Amino acid sequence: MIAVETGMVLSAGLGTRLRPITDAKPKALVPVQGRTLLDRALDHLESVGVKRVVVNTHHKAEMIERHVASRKTPAITISHEPVLLDTGGGIANALPHLGEPFFAVNSDAVWLNGRVPALTRLAQAFDPERHDCALLMQETVPAVGYEGRGDFSLDQLGVPRRRGESEVVPFLFAGIQLLSHRLFAGEPVKPYSMNRLWDKAIAQGRVIAIVHDGTWYDVGTLAGLAATESRLGELWFPR
Repeated sequence: MIAVETGMVLSAGLGTRLRPITDAKPKALVPVQGRTLLDRALDHLESVGVKRVVVNTHHKAEMIERHVASRKTPAITISHEPVLLDTGGGIANALPHLGEPFFAVNSDAVWLNGRVPALTRLAQAFDPERHDCALLMQETVPAVGYEGRGDFSLDQLGVPRRRGESEVVPFLFAGIQLLSHRLFAGEPVKPYSMNRLWDKAIAQGRVIAIVHDGTWYDVGTLAGLAATESRLGELWFPR
């Protein structure tokens, strides 16, 4: 298995679907059961040996900078975006601070691991010779707080196929990925989504996807956040 020592937590978003909470704080600092989304992501990265993490900022950036200054580990580099660069551009902007390969985790990805940590499973699935990215998928039906139609279907080899416009598919992207710098070759630092790079890698046969075997929570909306708080509360404090 490859060693992954660097990662990124995507924390620059406006969090519009979590208003009015995000009128007062960035989405990354929204607490879930008393721990911020950002700290939960950093905890997961640190637990699998990641030593350096880039955190990108935009909305209420100074609040995130003050917050991470209180953490001793992992070492954190701030990548500030005066203009939002979206997921693809944000990662491209941070590449000088990231090793090969590196984890990228959405700050609003909340998950409990199965027997083996999800990040470790991505590293086990990733073949540097064959893959430019490894994506963690979550089954839509058991996803807590999720009400969408899914993002992908998967074949038996873990190759993803994007959902057609009128389709309902069984898997959603869980907001957790392992990426190679190769995926960004020739790409500018400007606003664009990772979806464009995934589609390019899928067409080239350079993507592997695995299905999460733990529990995953959608906290991107007020309803999803409330459902997550309730379900996690039941786990920690069973009736």
